[in-house]
Amino acid sequence: MKLTILGGGGFRVPLVYGALLTDRGEGRVTEVVLHDLDDSRLYAVARVLAEQAATVPDAPKVTATTDLDEALRGADFIFSAIRVGGLEGRANDERVALAEGVLGQETVGAGGIAYGLRTVPVAVDIAQRVARLAPDAWVINFTNPAGLVTEAMSRHLGDRVIGICDSPVGLGRRIAKVLGANPREAFIDYVGLNHLGWVRGLRVAGRDELPRLLADPDLLGSFEEGKLFGTEWLQSLGAIPNEYLHYYYFNRETVRAYREVERTRGAFLRDQQAQFYDEMKRPDASALTAWDRTRAEREATYMSENRETAGAGERDADDLSGGYEKVALALMRAIARDERTTLILNVRNQGALSVLDADAVIEVPCLVDANGAHPVAVDPLPDHATGLVCAVKGVEREVLAAAENGSRTTAVKAFALHPLVDSVNVARRLVEGYTEVHPGLAYLK
Repeated sequence: MKLTILGGGGFRVPLVYGALLTDRGEGRVTEVVLHDLDDSRLYAVARVLAEQAATVPDAPKVTATTDLDEALRGADFIFSAIRVGGLEGRANDERVALAEGVLGQETVGAGGIAYGLRTVPVAVDIAQRVARLAPDAWVINFTNPAGLVTEAMSRHLGDRVIGICDSPVGLGRRIAKVLGANPREAFIDYVGLNHLGWVRGLRVAGRDELPRLLADPDLLGSFEEGKLFGTEWLQSLGAIPNEYLHYYYFNRETVRAYREVERTRGAFLRDQQAQFYDEMKRPDASALTAWDRTRAEREATYMSENRETAGAGERDADDLSGGYEKVALALMRAIARDERTTLILNVRNQGALSVLDADAVIEVPCLVDANGAHPVAVDPLPDHATGLVCAVKGVEREVLAAAENGSRTTAVKAFALHPLVDSVNVARRLVEGYTEVHPGLAYLK
């Protein structure tokens, strides 16, 4: 089976390959094609993968190319993990937003909109090529903003594109752990949009164990989300929010923390990964050692500003191991081998969440089999969550419209309608600032 990875020179690709190396089952991936626009990054990542495979018999063969059409032809699965504008673009997203006093995070608020506006046209082009060159392939979208990009691609690929994220999986695992349950045996009642969802129940053998967690302040405050949001707020919500909702519930404090740091998250990653890729130019350097060292530092500093604002301390060791590659492998196995399973994924709504239309991409538990991912019908959200989900989905639709028609006016509307942008005038200045620093937004007229 052939797997193509778009953004194959990306830093997290070895996580995916490492997961593939553990799969010895029938119908496993035997060929991996890395595609990227940057030859040097492809070379660096290929070196890491070669060291990973050195002691593994029959490891998947790895090739690399800068030719997109060549990479797509004959693919059974396609991972889309692109970053339009690179980490310099992410750093600029943060800088422009923070100068206006609003959040610049890559998937939330102004930064997420800017990232979406320059990514959607590229993702649409990829989807159209896939439809033409590999119509039977399944596209698994890693590219952020994951829900928005998945919805853009779904307009050309239908249900053959599925978005994944490790945040809900990690959240469910942490809740199950503190409750003494096996995560594999628990059903996680999770619903929302990507980076905007809530766990409303965790059922083990038909019994919802979440009320027990919410009733115990000591237990509730013992894991990441309890430390991040505070037990009193979680008890008020009656649910456990995705960690990214910290940007909404504690926005003022988070923006202040981001403005006070020496380097934003994007700038930190830009500089850190530049060092890694420079090191890979030395033929005597151990690629895997350098990658492991860089990854450990990257994971340990994840959402550090939010944790500092909340007084949450350092991340637990169990939360430093990633996880999206495991979701991707489980998804591929379920489809390729008809190994039926339940995963939290980004898929078209199809009536699962009544407040949104059928084509809206949402993040919910899905039953996965050889025919793809099928969203499970979920109970309605409470009013406060419904309002937030509908508002953010409305913004996503404006981003998609702006990307399709190239309208600067529509782009301003997308920014202005976001709950974390507090003024139409700020929205106008954001569009001005972003078009100045991002050549990829020159299409907005």
